[in-house]
Amino acid sequence: MLTPRTTQQTDQLADDFVRANACNRLTGIAEQIQYLQEKARKVLEDAKRDADLHHVACNIVKKPGTVYFMYKRDSGQKYFSILSPKEWGQSCPHDFLGAYKLQHDMSWTPYQEIEKRDSEISFIDKLLTQQQTLPQSTAPNFRGLDPMILPASKNTLERSTSIEKEAPISENTTFPDGHTGSI
Repeated sequence: MLTPRTTQQTDQLADDFVRANACNRLTGIAEQIQYLQEKARKVLEDAKRDADLHHVACNIVKKPGTVYFMYKRDSGQKYFSILSPKEWGQSCPHDFLGAYKLQHDMSWTPYQEIEKRDSEISFIDKLLTQQQTLPQSTAPNFRGLDPMILPASKNTLERSTSIEKEAPISENTTFPDGHTGSI
């Protein structure tokens, strides 16, 4: 047989739930802070790398969209060349340190990340192009984004992707949960 709770027990239980809920929410915020700190650290590292690379000797005018190959002379001086180690062949005069693509925003992308970065830029360009070709609207445009597939529930209504005029709800309307009538 269940014994009824006292007001003090009920209040204590409520306090425990409130404390647990606040703790869970604060934990989520702490995780977001850690994520943002990591992103900020990455931005600062990339900015330092980009600044360092812009100070590497280069005897040609650097053009965005071009891949540059960095070498190190015996003296320790680093320099950029447009010749890859493969193009140098056996006659490569200095140690190869790496390859970087100069982006249009003047940032540098390491060679191993060029394909990924180019696809990101292409995706963003596609979104911007689609946004510009639409008539002026105050509503957001999410064209080109893959739809997020959510599980169906009785609280969601499936909608057509085309804009349709909604029919008024009558007394004989059947809802997804099976009941009929008006809202």
